[in-house]
Amino acid sequence: MILGTTPQSNIRPGVGSGVRARECDERLRYTPGHTLLPQFSSQMYMAERLMASLGLVGGTFDFFHLGHQKLIETGLSHCQSLEIWVISDKIAQTKDSRIQPWEERCEYLKSQLSLADNSRVSFHELSDDFGAAIHHENASMILCTEETLSNCILINEIRSKNSLAELSIIKVPHVYSEDGNIISSTRIRDGEIDLNGNIWFDDKVLASDIHLTKEAEKSLKDPFGVLFKGPDSNHSVAIKAALDSLSENHLPIIGVGDVTVKSLQDIGGNACIGLIDEKTKRMHWDGFRDINQSLYDNVIECHNPPGMLTKSLFESCKFAIERWTQSNEKTLIIVDGEEDLSPLFLHILAPLNSVILYGQPNQGVVLRITSLESKTRCRKLLSMFERK
Repeated sequence: MILGTTPQSNIRPGVGSGVRARECDERLRYTPGHTLLPQFSSQMYMAERLMASLGLVGGTFDFFHLGHQKLIETGLSHCQSLEIWVISDKIAQTKDSRIQPWEERCEYLKSQLSLADNSRVSFHELSDDFGAAIHHENASMILCTEETLSNCILINEIRSKNSLAELSIIKVPHVYSEDGNIISSTRIRDGEIDLNGNIWFDDKVLASDIHLTKEAEKSLKDPFGVLFKGPDSNHSVAIKAALDSLSENHLPIIGVGDVTVKSLQDIGGNACIGLIDEKTKRMHWDGFRDINQSLYDNVIECHNPPGMLTKSLFESCKFAIERWTQSNEKTLIIVDGEEDLSPLFLHILAPLNSVILYGQPNQGVVLRITSLESKTRCRKLLSMFERK
């Protein structure tokens, strides 16, 4: 087991004795290519202090990451058994509609624990601020982070009033990502980092433009997403079918290509972010003039020659996504060159559950929902590009 705690005193304060939160270890930082959590034997603590019989920990546990891992492992290093209280769907959906269902969060968490650890934990639904912590008679310890420490102190105040022993509080330090910020499920959902705290793309790579290689081109041959077929004469048919397949939680809608952006406009589903280059099938297309630029809060221009990805395009995509996520502003990007390869940047930058639509010549439209999988694939594809 990987552990990240220092020994906890076996003196457990009683009612009214002023329980003080213990911080387990120093701030941990991510170092590329290295394990975040120091390796210890789970037996080292057994000889140094008495294990608590039962501990409590609560949280949303969406996209189980290294911070969650540290929280659980700290609990298991201090307690013989651990009750994991996972926030209910009702509460989770008020925080963020993208949070996965309760059952899925629990099952994934279980899958990340060893058989031995699974035998020491149990899962429970947390449907209010306190759960069983305020009246639990068998628990003697509770784990928290800096953000939830005040709640644990309040829990102990309530327990004290009810003549129950206060819980020993262990405050578990955050785990930090590659960019020096805290790893959190929110940052993962917002598309900033992966589960291990890695940023998805280092824009320092774009100190010079990067070029498509034969290896990358070969990998891009197949449609990257689900193809919705429709006639070339009426692109809106395929666009409507694609949008009808979505649930309510998929935003922003990003349209790549003049015909795609125009067709979204035609059916009243204007793109949140649109990229056009005044062409279709790499030929000049007068229809771009019918794209109503006044429907967008921002209209910006960038430069991106064929077969390349430029910093100009990257910065434009980044601006558009930031404006949407921060203030729901819509942006139209007019590309001097070609926008064909822009989905590689868009998936890397976009929040999870974003929708990216682009035309497939003579077939219809391809829809791809931004996910950890799509980000991973785009990161790999971008690594195949080269500087010249």
